[in-house]
Amino acid sequence: MIEKFIDYLKYEKKLSHNTIASYENDLHQFKIYLKNKDLTKVTPQEIHKYLNYQGKNNKSATTIAHNLTVLNSFYTFLSDEDEHVINPCQNVLHPKIPQKLPQYLTEEEVDKLLDIPITDAYTARNKAMLELLYATGIRVSELINLKFVNLELNDDYIRVLGKGSKERIVPISDIAKNSLIIYLNTYRQTLLKQKTSQFLFINNHGNSISRQGFFKIIKKICQEKNIIKNVSPHSLRHSFATHLLAHGADLRVIQELLGHSSTATTQIYTHLVNEKIKKDYEAYHPRSHK
Repeated sequence: MIEKFIDYLKYEKKLSHNTIASYENDLHQFKIYLKNKDLTKVTPQEIHKYLNYQGKNNKSATTIAHNLTVLNSFYTFLSDEDEHVINPCQNVLHPKIPQKLPQYLTEEEVDKLLDIPITDAYTARNKAMLELLYATGIRVSELINLKFVNLELNDDYIRVLGKGSKERIVPISDIAKNSLIIYLNTYRQTLLKQKTSQFLFINNHGNSISRQGFFKIIKKICQEKNIIKNVSPHSLRHSFATHLLAHGADLRVIQELLGHSSTATTQIYTHLVNEKIKKDYEAYHPRSHK
């Protein structure tokens, strides 16, 4: 029964190997909990008990919600296959998942991170990548896949191919543009090592830089500059949006720049700004404390 569902996920839904492995593991854990009871006879009460059991075993709300999603998918599949099977998850509510605010840098921390003296090809490349990331808010995958064809430097913008192969126009700042020009005109050829590439950013082997490679670069620079936050390339995307919003930019403009399909996704940044306003109020208002 579980095997048939897994085949369905694999061959019809064409889900990734990791997703299928996760579904399979969750279902086997559920089967063990039920002590090999017939899965077609499970009741809504038993689903509730299982979710409560997970909560008592310190499973997070996110993990419990994922388990319910897996069980619901499984029983939807079974009920479609056999009309006598009733989905016991139909009216079970998902646990409320607390909203996790993304990590971002203050403007002072960004200035510190981007203060990179250009001394060789590596520092020129690193500064160009970081400046461009903060100036545009593009995703790290979009950054490392930038090609010469994406550049419109005479008009101060780049063309970005985002999720779902949707192209968007993103303006770039003078500082980011100048850093990029210095890297491209003076240092990039050194990294290529007799190779050719249509990609802008090259690693020390003359190939396009990877996500992992860029992640390591940021970690190293943060250590050198004593920035103790857990910074990732995505942190600069969050910083870009948060700082724009804090300085009065319209939420819909930020949505367009980030390539979000709706403002609902972009709304998270209003929470970040509100959190900062609250902290500043508590820190500086003379009567904010008893």
